[in-house]
Amino acid sequence: MNKWLRNNDKVAMVLAVLRVYIGYTWLTAGWGKITGGFETSGFLQGAIGKAEGAHPAVQGWWAAFLENVALPNHELFTFLVMWGEVLVGIALILGIFTNFAALAGIMMNFAFLFSGTVSTNPQMVILTIFLIAAGANAGKYGLDRWVLPFLKQQTLFKKYLHLPNHA
Repeated sequence: MNKWLRNNDKVAMVLAVLRVYIGYTWLTAGWGKITGGFETSGFLQGAIGKAEGAHPAVQGWWAAFLENVALPNHELFTFLVMWGEVLVGIALILGIFTNFAALAGIMMNFAFLFSGTVSTNPQMVILTIFLIAAGANAGKYGLDRWVLPFLKQQTLFKKYLHLPNHA
């Protein structure tokens, strides 16, 4: 199964469609935040409030992080969320650094889930798992097809990242 997911050309084509869909979802969400006057402080306060009661939607440790780290730095988190969504979207659409973009995207999905926001996040997590599990095959029909082999040939990458010399 793993070999099929990581090496099959037909699977790579399905993954490309999946990748573009997920990328478009991230790009439009981020662009909407950039152009719509998005600010995280209200979202963060709402998430912290969801940590109270008999059946909290947000775990105490996450609420403590939001209250003590994210909320005091809400301007930074606003910037990171907006531009993180846009950059993940662009990278996935173009198929460049696909695995890194998918990992960054799934981390944002989990941060939103931890904050008590369901929305499309579970669906995005499930779909993104396929991209991550597929490895380089997820970007085969994208810019990764040329960028990754090029980077593997660079002396700096071979020396410090111990990348193999073959494509």
